[in-house]
Amino acid sequence: MSILNVTPDSFFAASRAEGEPQVCSRVEQMLREGADIIDVGGCSTRPGAADVPTSEEVRRVLEGVEAVRKVSGDVTLSVDTFHSEVVEAVVERFGEVIINDVTAGERDSRMVEIAAHYNLPMVVMHSRGTPQTMQQLTDYVDVVDEVRDYLLRRAEKLTRAGVREVILDPGIGFAKTEEQNFALLEGLDRIAGEGYEVLAGISRKSFMCRTLGIAPEEALEATTALHWACLERGATILRVHDTLAARQTIRLFEKLYRL
Repeated sequence: MSILNVTPDSFFAASRAEGEPQVCSRVEQMLREGADIIDVGGCSTRPGAADVPTSEEVRRVLEGVEAVRKVSGDVTLSVDTFHSEVVEAVVERFGEVIINDVTAGERDSRMVEIAAHYNLPMVVMHSRGTPQTMQQLTDYVDVVDEVRDYLLRRAEKLTRAGVREVILDPGIGFAKTEEQNFALLEGLDRIAGEGYEVLAGISRKSFMCRTLGIAPEEALEATTALHWACLERGATILRVHDTLAARQTIRLFEKLYRL
């Protein structure tokens, strides 16, 4: 899953794309490098990010998706949003997408209804609070158990509501300390063993940058190392900024383990 940020404030500047020519060029590169899914986001959800009016998010995402579809009519699309209006606008104009909701459908009560109505897969992620408050909400007894139990409860609820496929995302970097993020990575197999697809979104995140004393722009090698760890522990989708490096990592992993 390759990240296409059509927003001016995502934490990794090189992932931002504004205007049709830049978006189309970025998408062409992603596809050349082996992207299976392109994840379009019009509102940053990083810690401390400012809210964006929903109407502006809809505009950004529609423009981004339109540019993607000009390059490829069949690449799988996901939409990184917690607003049902954004999903509805995209689906009505462009057809099926994967919903990638960092609030697991809790911030917008219509999101689950929309997913079921349009028969859409949905990524549910563990987080707490808002981008402004999440890093103060890191009190866990056992972060892996609590994240797993939350995700399983949400998955069961969404399935009962008619959502056709649920993908679990432990929310690394969201409402977790540096040590909790590493604990969650270490215990990822305890989540991946529950029978659901598992998405790992760790690309260039600050917990690894703080550990190494580097900036996100310097974190490709660190990301690649931890992507391998995620694959070993059962992750089935990597959400990435660097498509080629991730594709090569997956190919080598599959070769080694004869998958």
